[in-house]
Amino acid sequence: MKVLISACLLGINSRYDGKNKFDKDLLSFLIKNKIDFFPFCAEQLGGLTTPREPSETENGYSAQDVIEGRGRVLTKSGKDVTKNYIDGANVILKFCKSIDITHAILAEKSPSCGYTKVYDGTFTGTLIEGNGILTQILKNNGIVIVKDIQDLSRKSLTY
Repeated sequence: MKVLISACLLGINSRYDGKNKFDKDLLSFLIKNKIDFFPFCAEQLGGLTTPREPSETENGYSAQDVIEGRGRVLTKSGKDVTKNYIDGANVILKFCKSIDITHAILAEKSPSCGYTKVYDGTFTGTLIEGNGILTQILKNNGIVIVKDIQDLSRKSLTY
């Protein structure tokens, strides 16, 4: 099994605020179980800096809408960064396909990596059901998104 991991979950300061969301248990699990893992930040790979202005998918649109050109990803000040998000996600997808990555654990709520819940585009902290751009692109291409290490453990038994 090869797993893509949001860099911020592994302690790399790659979030919009220049910080990380280090998950010590996740890293320990990956090492203990000798799972090949690959950290990344789609937003950085798409050309955005760290730190950077917060971004959200435009209110009323889904990640799939953005991928299909019907919605945008905007910064809090209104700058359109859709191309950065899609470009970064496509770089990662190409990498995943090139080395047969099968699973991904991604940072919650992010407009790129969010899985099941993302911010609603109003910059008020309101969460809605949905995925980030990268998450949706990976799912569309058969990569299994897992929520946590228990989920990864369950899924790894079937591969």
